[in-house]
Amino acid sequence: MDFERLETVMRTLALEAGDVIMEIYNSDDFDVRAKSDDSPVTAADEAADALISAGLRAAFPDVLLVTEEQADSHSEQAGEFLIVDPLDGTKEFIHRRGDFTVNIAYVKDGTPVRGVVYAPAKGRMFFTRAGGESVEEQGPFQKDTVGTLSPITVSKPDNDALFIVASKSHRDQATEDYINKYNVKDSKSAGSSLKFCLVATGEADLYPRVGRTMEWDTAAGHAVLKGAGGDVVRFDDHTPLTYGKPIYENPFFIAYAPGVELKKA
Repeated sequence: MDFERLETVMRTLALEAGDVIMEIYNSDDFDVRAKSDDSPVTAADEAADALISAGLRAAFPDVLLVTEEQADSHSEQAGEFLIVDPLDGTKEFIHRRGDFTVNIAYVKDGTPVRGVVYAPAKGRMFFTRAGGESVEEQGPFQKDTVGTLSPITVSKPDNDALFIVASKSHRDQATEDYINKYNVKDSKSAGSSLKFCLVATGEADLYPRVGRTMEWDTAAGHAVLKGAGGDVVRFDDHTPLTYGKPIYENPFFIAYAPGVELKKA
């Protein structure tokens, strides 16, 4: 993989998809339909998916592309692949809460090694550079010129006063029970893959997810977190969260800054 080219293509496509999404988001009304699994989908999901897919296939025609919106891709497997969630946080989008993201990642040998997470309504963009380190770009975002980049790194956590982030739409009793095993200084809720990025920037120390997710939900955020010195492990046994699993479904997991003393499930 040409990582210099991958960085440029992923960043540009994320920005272009963000423009398409925000045009629909700012319109007076948009249709919401239910997919076969009863999850919602909008015209923004589909338009962003079409744009990103076309761009990735043109740039990397020999690399498998897996996207949330193309069910045929969910049965394909390869040692390396691109994986896309064109609009993560559709419920946040529908309710106009702003916590939604564009996610593009590259996975090799079971690990997401490069990724971009763009939150167009929040004006925040995070991505891995060609060398693997993660940065946050400061807006305004221009497609042909990269703006000011700030290196990001995870916190040095204080286990007596942890900052925890959890899902805004899926924060249930099981999540609360697990969080209560820690000494928490502050807890916040956020939507979509932004939670990984809050850990990556040191704004949170720990993000536990006790609920169903798919690999396209997590790969880009996982890559950004790894590039900032963090990690993601399975909830049950704290082994690394890997990718390329059957139907691309994740187990429960924990994203964290090294130094957090992880509690048992």
